[in-house]
Amino acid sequence: QVQLRESGGGLVQAGDSLRLSCELSGRSFSDADMGWFRRAPGKEREDVAAISRSGVTIYYADAVDGRFTISRDGAKNTVYLQMSHLKPEDSATYYCAATYRGWGGARADLYDYWGPGTQVTVSP
Repeated sequence: QVQLRESGGGLVQAGDSLRLSCELSGRSFSDADMGWFRRAPGKEREDVAAISRSGVTIYYADAVDGRFTISRDGAKNTVYLQMSHLKPEDSATYYCAATYRGWGGARADLYDYWGPGTQVTVSP
């Protein structure tokens, strides 16, 4: 059974940085394409970033491109989201997701496994 566990969320000020982590267990991490999504209160879930199993293919949403960096560490079965120059509009619950069906990219419907989420709050 695949399990995903996010960590690293918190309350920060605008302009600060934060790093989210997501550890996968229960299945091969090296075979999983990974993604980060977020949902703010009252808003639809939106894609944030994705990284292929090889780490070669990477996707960023326009809203975070240039500020966020996704990476993965196979030795730790963990995917990271380094967030810099945070803005209040980045406040949301962040979810990591995994798929073994092939490249998911921004397509939430292609991800089969989801973590419980970690809250990020950015104050002005």
